[in-house]
Amino acid sequence: MSGKPNYLSWTKNGLIERVKELENELRTRPAPPVPKPEPEPEAQQLPQPGTDAAVSSAKPGAKNTKPKGKRKPDPSKYSTRYIALKLAYLGRDYGGFEFQPMATQTSIEEELWNALTKACLIFPKDERIVDFECCEYSKCGRTDRGVSAFGQVIGVRVRSNRPLPKQPQPPSQGVEGKDGMAVDGQSGEKAANGEEAGVEAPFDPIADELQYPRLLNRILPPDIRILAWCPSPPPNFSARFSCRERQYRYFFTQPAWSPDPKAGGETGWLDIDAMRDGAKRYEGDHDFRNMCKIDPGKQITNFHRTIYEADIEEVKDVSSALPYLAGPGFAPAGALDGATTYPKVYSFNVRGSAFLWHQIRHMVAVLFLIGQRLEKPEVVSELLDTVTNPSKPNYTMADDAPLVLWDCIFPKDINVLSTKNKDALDWVYLADDPALAKYAQFGVMDGLWAHWREHKMNELLSNQLLQLVSQQGNSDPSRLVERPRMAKQSNSAIVYEGGNTGRVCGPYVPLMKKDRLQAPEEQNERYAKRKGFADAEDMRQKRGFGKRRPDKSVADD
Repeated sequence: MSGKPNYLSWTKNGLIERVKELENELRTRPAPPVPKPEPEPEAQQLPQPGTDAAVSSAKPGAKNTKPKGKRKPDPSKYSTRYIALKLAYLGRDYGGFEFQPMATQTSIEEELWNALTKACLIFPKDERIVDFECCEYSKCGRTDRGVSAFGQVIGVRVRSNRPLPKQPQPPSQGVEGKDGMAVDGQSGEKAANGEEAGVEAPFDPIADELQYPRLLNRILPPDIRILAWCPSPPPNFSARFSCRERQYRYFFTQPAWSPDPKAGGETGWLDIDAMRDGAKRYEGDHDFRNMCKIDPGKQITNFHRTIYEADIEEVKDVSSALPYLAGPGFAPAGALDGATTYPKVYSFNVRGSAFLWHQIRHMVAVLFLIGQRLEKPEVVSELLDTVTNPSKPNYTMADDAPLVLWDCIFPKDINVLSTKNKDALDWVYLADDPALAKYAQFGVMDGLWAHWREHKMNELLSNQLLQLVSQQGNSDPSRLVERPRMAKQSNSAIVYEGGNTGRVCGPYVPLMKKDRLQAPEEQNERYAKRKGFADAEDMRQKRGFGKRRPDKSVADD
């Protein structure tokens, strides 16, 4: 690197490595000489060049002890190929998918960068600096902090096992053969093996190739896994612009939090049918400006997005039973039939061409208000009516942890928009190739099982403790101490936002009566002028915003 390095773009591992280099340099640097008392001016004499005194004043045996860096492979010796990778990650412990300089949490991209460089699959100028320009990199979506993905897709050019084409050799001056032809050592060896000189063995693009998922999974953290790779993406493939459908799922429990028996089992439970009614109203092409977060820096003017499907679905075989929920006071009257196990798990499933920033978490937040009967399903239609309601009410979006980018779909013809897209990429999944290590010890399934069981034990212990506490006390009704509720507490509403419990928010204010934020046009205008532009249109023209087709925007949730 020339000039002063910009450490803002360095990876965490790169910064640690740099600190170690500087520490090692300090340890190996010779100690400065102890200054001697200066002699009197008349006695001070300088050694003459070439004398023994001048030679002895130098430090003999001084060597450059700067530590040698890791030897980098020569990219010219390897062929490359463009592939697509499908990966999954649990995002709770990460600061989002996209690398952010000086972020407080590691990103998924930084872990991918570390794995790709450590496996020598890409050849950046400095592997400590995250710069994907060296490998034709593209990503399907930018999931935010805490959000997971089970079908994220990236495109990247990587090192290949395919031999480089041999350069034409000048006529050999070797030993003359029986037929008068010159034969060198290499050609003679091929002839001895019965092979025709100059003919290369065929290369199988899958069986003879590097095992990319296996290589990367050995380096990546256990909560980031490569699930499949596509050996031959179509020409001009982009994980961002070639994707025509993104699927998300947002998980929640029923009840949403532990009910209060003093409220007669009316708290904590969600009206699933009402939520499903509200979800269906999202389907179709709508302006979602009232269900997203505005980023004036991007100067977005088109908030129309197409939702192919939106529904509430029960997730089977995942719940751990808590029998106390069926007891008197905890369940709503007539809600339980005695045979149903609670809590249940549901998911909000949504499929669309693309999504705005935080769009899904806003959509889910509205559905939770409907499920608590604080709002009616018709509020969705009101929020989508941007002619009547051009600015967004100031409400809180749902929690990030339960959201999952479930899958990304790449149809055969990306120019045809359809509500029923089918993925046309030729994926090689782990189970399709035994060498990619899906099962057996140290396989992906083995590692995911260990990760699941660790968290399952935490869930099991919490489950047993919760059930135990629910059974303690209340054996003698005469000992029950009745305390009057505070007026302030009795007037407060509990609002569920997808987290581990409800939030006390004071008297509930209906959505359409909340304070309104600035309309997107006003936010864009104010931001552009603050940045020194004449207006928003001037900023868009000078920075090249708005040149992409709306249906090619990336998912930002």
